[in-house]
Amino acid sequence: MKVLFTHNYGEEKFQKIRELGYEVTYYKENKIQNNEDTDSSDVLVTYNPFKTLDISKIKNLKYIQTSSVGIDQVPKEEVTKRDIVVANNKGAYSIPISEWIVMYILQIYKNSMKLYSNQQNKKWQINFDLLELYDKRVGFIGTGTIATEAAKRLKGFGVKVWGVNTKGTDKEYFDRCFSSENMDDVFKECDVIVSTIPATKDTIGMINKDKFSTMKEKSIFINVGRGNIVNESDLIDFIEKFRGVALDVFEKEPLSEDSKLWDFENVIITPHNSWISDKDTERTFNVIYNNLKNYIENKPLNNVVDILKGY
Repeated sequence: MKVLFTHNYGEEKFQKIRELGYEVTYYKENKIQNNEDTDSSDVLVTYNPFKTLDISKIKNLKYIQTSSVGIDQVPKEEVTKRDIVVANNKGAYSIPISEWIVMYILQIYKNSMKLYSNQQNKKWQINFDLLELYDKRVGFIGTGTIATEAAKRLKGFGVKVWGVNTKGTDKEYFDRCFSSENMDDVFKECDVIVSTIPATKDTIGMINKDKFSTMKEKSIFINVGRGNIVNESDLIDFIEKFRGVALDVFEKEPLSEDSKLWDFENVIITPHNSWISDKDTERTFNVIYNNLKNYIENKPLNNVVDILKGY
């Protein structure tokens, strides 16, 4: 069985894949094109080569393993037509993203950007506009692995954690969970709202003026899920309402230099960077290895996604 990689995990790791019984080929993702070698693959391990790699020409392809959690880049029509199995990298980035969430909640409550600015200007000025995270209520839109890891860490600060999922199913580390149809209660009552949900036909543009208008004055809004979940124009209209906004994802990336979001002192912008860590390559390879092992042994795969639902 032949597996095609578009990221170089190194000879030692590729040898571990060979020992499972695979023939391994590697082509750099940003240079890959269809050829006789690529088109004889049974499995594709990749992020997004699909602008130059046409999977319709890979006739034996039965399984795609993405190194990302999101699967928007995968050619849905071809996958569904041929019943190609797609599995994602769910959980591999949850710890660094959860740490990012906690960091920016604290940064906003402790007004660290202002304190840093004073340091840069050699200005000794006590800042009395600092809040405690203790006893605040944090609401997660989505209760998947990212939200769960963040909730686990926030509990150590004495935070009340609420969550929203489809049916309001109770989850570990969450004090209360609400169904999607009752999510307005979370927007109204929480001091911090964190969006962690994937982009689907039901969620795109879901967080808009109707949601922002219900949120508390001087609350915090954070988005680490998908940029197109949020109507950025509506967010800009309500921006003065918030004590702070932290955004790692955007409707269009890279964020245009013309975007007004750059101009607000209460907005923190990072370039889709929250998933980065010193351990992400190792975690990703472990997900890939375990799934390739299951696949060649005809065992169930982990993290199989519904390509039409988008998660």
